Amino acid sequence: MKKVSSFLMMLLAVSISSFAQTAWKSDKAHSQLKFDITHLGVSTISGAFNDFEATITASKADFSDAKFELTAKTGSINTGIEMRDNHLKSPDFFDAAANPALTFKSTSLQKSGEGKYKLTGDLTLHGVTKPVTLELWYRGTIENPMSKKPTAGFRATGTIKRSDFGIGPKFQAPMLSDEVNIVADGEFGK
Repeated sequence: MKKVSSFLMMLLAVSISSFAQTAWKSDKAHSQLKFDITHLGVSTISGAFNDFEATITASKADFSDAKFELTAKTGSINTGIEMRDNHLKSPDFFDAAANPALTFKSTSLQKSGEGKYKLTGDLTLHGVTKPVTLELWYRGTIENPMSKKPTAGFRATGTIKRSDFGIGPKFQAPMLSDEVNIVADGEFGK
């Protein structure tokens, strides 16, 4: 009886661990949160948020049950031009003093192809929360040769309207396009 009891306890422990949620954290050196917007209808201005953290929680190896969370400091915006960056941090745009962070928290994930998903979540930007849907590409998982730990790669892309979040209302199209393209690339380690 003691052997049967021990066997059942071991089986229960294995079952629980196989369904356990695993947390993955973005590797800052190999992750980017970028955007671009059209200026005057003839050029593209690109930028990034340099200070952000992203996490994924999943129990399945293909990440089909994954939950994504991201937080970025709006004051870390960088377009390569200090004067423009300071203007973007001002109340005219992000108002970084009053809204120091933007956040994204996933609400659903639907498979759309091999390694492809529709990632929907709540984006909070400039004090406004709206649902957004992004295209997510799961690029695979490998063993990182440096850390010897699993590393997963993802790319999320999508377009939002800055007017939905009250960003830059004084600057109408065609001066600045309403649509802003987002590209997030990330390596995540356990």
